[in-house]
Amino acid sequence: MTASATLESSSCATPTHRPLSVRSHGLTDRGRNRESNEDQFLIATLNQALQVQDSSVPQPEMQFGDPQGHLFVVADGCGGHAAGEKASALAVRTIEQFTVDALNWCARLRPGADGDALLGEFHKALSRANDRVYDEGMRRPELRGMATTLTLAYSHGRDLFVAHVGDSRCYLLRCGLLYRLTRDHTLVAEMVRRGHIKAEEAAHHAYRHVVTNVVGGSDPAVQVEVHKLALEVGDCLLLCSDGLTEMASDGEILQVLTTAQPDPAAACERLVKLANDKGGKDNITAVVAVFGE
Repeated sequence: MTASATLESSSCATPTHRPLSVRSHGLTDRGRNRESNEDQFLIATLNQALQVQDSSVPQPEMQFGDPQGHLFVVADGCGGHAAGEKASALAVRTIEQFTVDALNWCARLRPGADGDALLGEFHKALSRANDRVYDEGMRRPELRGMATTLTLAYSHGRDLFVAHVGDSRCYLLRCGLLYRLTRDHTLVAEMVRRGHIKAEEAAHHAYRHVVTNVVGGSDPAVQVEVHKLALEVGDCLLLCSDGLTEMASDGEILQVLTTAQPDPAAACERLVKLANDKGGKDNITAVVAVFGE
């Protein structure tokens, strides 16, 4: 069953076409054991803009319309000699540039319009990021094999689009229930899906950190996972790196999001503290967005 089908069946709000307000915050932390932070995050608002070149009427050089879309990204780099940090930063910058170049027309679409086209654009965005990171690694021997996970969410009107590669995660809190919207692209997760091991064995399996699908790396191919679903008033979105999910269970994450709502900054701070208090073995990144009327 798809994430969108599960969520549709659990709706607790009256359908409406009015746009949603968005409050968001992001936080990244080195953790307790790592010497550097290879995680990156991005929160961006897409606006309709008018740049005035010349005019006889006094006015600002730049004029902006109402927000047309909200972009959230988390990337968790991997690779020695700071290559992971470079990979995640390069991937995020590529997503930024792609959004400016190719997605402005998407921001102007009316809510609910051709979601398949938008999903296709986000698939292209992650594919382009993969090409950039892979090519840079091949060009510079000291960065050979550098890679990153990348999880992206874009809200437009009442639609949410998710594109994902790797083992960072995207969650949605709705009506007191926490839904995991993305799959972990890891060897152990695939073993669970195929029935080779039980889900409860995965958390402590020796190969749970083996990521099978990344942006960049030594293989130029990438498999992009995409989803589209309808947002509701009161929804809370979380994007996070595995530095959080390795330390905290889904139940603990649910408790933090529920008690901190509707304050995204407080939620991020409590999630990072939770991961650090339980060992902080990896870099920790959390991006939280709350949707309202």
